Amino acid sequence: MKKILSTLALASALALGGVLAANAQDTVKLALVQAISNNPLQVYAKQTINGFQLGLEYATKGTMMVKGKKIEVVEKDTQAKPDIARSMLSEAYADGALIAIGGTSSGATTAMLPVAAENEKILLVEAAVADSLTGPNSNKYVFKTSRNSSMDMQAQAIALKPDKNLYLATLAQDYAFGHDGINALKAALEGTGANIVDEEYIPFKTTDFTATIQRMIDALKDKPGRKVIFVNIAGIDAFTPLTQAGLDRYGIEISTGGFILPQLASIAKKLAGAEGAMYYHYQAPKNPINDWLVKEHEKRFGEPPDFFTCGGMAAAMAIVKALETADKWDTDTLIKTMAGMTWDTPKGPMTFRPQDHQALQDMFMYKMKVDPNAKYAVPELVRVIKADEMKIPVGRDDTK
Repeated sequence: MKKILSTLALASALALGGVLAANAQDTVKLALVQAISNNPLQVYAKQTINGFQLGLEYATKGTMMVKGKKIEVVEKDTQAKPDIARSMLSEAYADGALIAIGGTSSGATTAMLPVAAENEKILLVEAAVADSLTGPNSNKYVFKTSRNSSMDMQAQAIALKPDKNLYLATLAQDYAFGHDGINALKAALEGTGANIVDEEYIPFKTTDFTATIQRMIDALKDKPGRKVIFVNIAGIDAFTPLTQAGLDRYGIEISTGGFILPQLASIAKKLAGAEGAMYYHYQAPKNPINDWLVKEHEKRFGEPPDFFTCGGMAAAMAIVKALETADKWDTDTLIKTMAGMTWDTPKGPMTFRPQDHQALQDMFMYKMKVDPNAKYAVPELVRVIKADEMKIPVGRDDTK
């Protein structure tokens, strides 16, 4: 009897193991490793997650399946802290994630890059921006759907219409996103004659801008040409103190790379006529994917999609395209499939550059229109800045 029971137990265990293995084979796991809580960027992470889910729905025509396999999405919270980001990404890969999508902060995402290489798994960067994320210290497992600082600044340089009569002061945070952005702006302005007369780098969570703003005013106020403060800030409000500083007295303008919706409903209303270049605004792209995104997002969330909603959707659509196209889903095959791949997004087509896996994409020049009776200020489209207009430096070269 004991022998029979033992045999039955073994058979049951094998059967259960077979069921679990079959279930595992019937799913493909994706991990969203984002800064979901306890940090100034958590609103960006929420937008990314919402956009990613919408992107999966659109790309799979509502089935949430690819090649007969159910897509399973898990969320891991980095809190924008490098040590937690490393741990969460390692945990996601150990739990069977085929591809991870992260992270929100450029600083925390930098810490995740070697984890992808150690696990020989793909990390798709969204929504972090720093150029260095696809740079020499990155690796072949890293792909990036988010724009990078060079795109922001090449587009910004075009929007500023620079010449020898342009004088700039720059305001950025003292971490990867801030420094990469201003370095990229300086590179984009080389040879134009434009003058950068002051660079200010502030702590990540700065609340008192008084001394910083005064230094920028002092550097600009007596200059003879066009005077602009360019702001490259994420997660904190530098615009309210800037608009309260009496810049008009000195003929100083403000320019920046666009606004998320809460800012368009508040501080952007003080920036009528401001010009710049932006990654996305829901009214800028004209294509069926963006039309669907706007309609669905307004239906589900009661407001239009924002910057990082678009980014999350672009990331999801890239993954589905890769999974549909690849003959096998091992990492090497997926890398070969994705390098050089072009796919559709709410912004229009994007292409992963083969050398460093940065997604090349269009940007949008805007001029701020303010109607005091409207909910949002509107960054009206001046023109589309095409991807091939921008000279984006190659970060690393995987093709060598």
